Amino acid sequence: MAPLDSAVVSTLDVASELRAWPGESVHVSYDRAADAFVIVAIASTVLGPAMGGTRMKVYASFADALADAMRLAAAMTRKQAMANLPYGGGKAVLAVPAIPERGGDEWRGLFERYGDMVAALGGTYVTAADIYTSIAEMDVIAERTPHVLGRSAAKGGSGDPGRGTARGVFHGIRAACARAFGDPDLAERTVAVQGAGSVGWHLLELLRDAGAATVVADIDPDRARSACEATGARVVGADEIVSTPCDVFAPCATGGVLSAETIPHLRCRVVAGAANNQLATDDDDERLADRGILYAPDYVVNAGGVIHLAGHETLGWDDATVTARLAAIEHTLAEVFDLAEHEGITTAEAADHVADARIEAAAAAR
Repeated sequence: MAPLDSAVVSTLDVASELRAWPGESVHVSYDRAADAFVIVAIASTVLGPAMGGTRMKVYASFADALADAMRLAAAMTRKQAMANLPYGGGKAVLAVPAIPERGGDEWRGLFERYGDMVAALGGTYVTAADIYTSIAEMDVIAERTPHVLGRSAAKGGSGDPGRGTARGVFHGIRAACARAFGDPDLAERTVAVQGAGSVGWHLLELLRDAGAATVVADIDPDRARSACEATGARVVGADEIVSTPCDVFAPCATGGVLSAETIPHLRCRVVAGAANNQLATDDDDERLADRGILYAPDYVVNAGGVIHLAGHETLGWDDATVTARLAAIEHTLAEVFDLAEHEGITTAEAADHVADARIEAAAAAR
């Protein structure tokens, strides 16, 4: 895997993006065998090694892949701070021309070489799973470096963190309902879940068990139908879920779903879900507030995955401690909501203030 020549970066007109980014470093390589660009963005190591997932995706351009990595890494920094974990924020992106078939030689080779790249960073970056990566990929990476979380139990890991993420989102929904409706009980609530992947599926199970009525949509109709059969959720089309009447809209798929185009169509009182970077622009938190919709900031709500991974694999927590830390997301969100109300700012701004204050305090104590 050869480093990307700086002249190519300039040709792609991303040099100014790199200089403007306030993070610590960006590491870029071109994997010729897979025709893939590999980007590791390290936003901050103030709280500890930068930890964040590896996303494999087909991007329209290298610039789009770079922007995604940097944006996600910055969000991971705040996520770790809000979860009170000894990690900084980072993210990796594998920008591939097509998603390789899992288990094939091309797939294995790409993740072996990527594992070597992570190893070369010497522990500055610790990776985990994300979109189109899973336990299987983490096991391959772990053959080349110890700086990986979320391996299979057979390989010494704690497995899929999806259940932990879903449990954290569930507690986030409870906290948001307590603020919006005066009661965290979900038995009388309707929750619309966008995305029936690992996290969305587990969230539907938790909501069912809590007595909530659920609605689900997924870009894969078969997966949505399977979720319906397993959890009793009502299925709607992927293009209908945003405008479905509900108490809580839970985005659990890709980011950027809350935008100037979609927010006017929301028919909910609360937005609380697992997707990263749910706001398409910095103005969208104001758009939600103007509509009277309570937004539970995504990196606070979806921190259950990193709590699960760090707690089980590096911090030595038992199941009871991890469970308690997941439940504490309710208290963290209450702190964010209180600050937003007291300062007259949006909940997204309040979360940023709390996270940044924690990071600045850690930096000052160094």
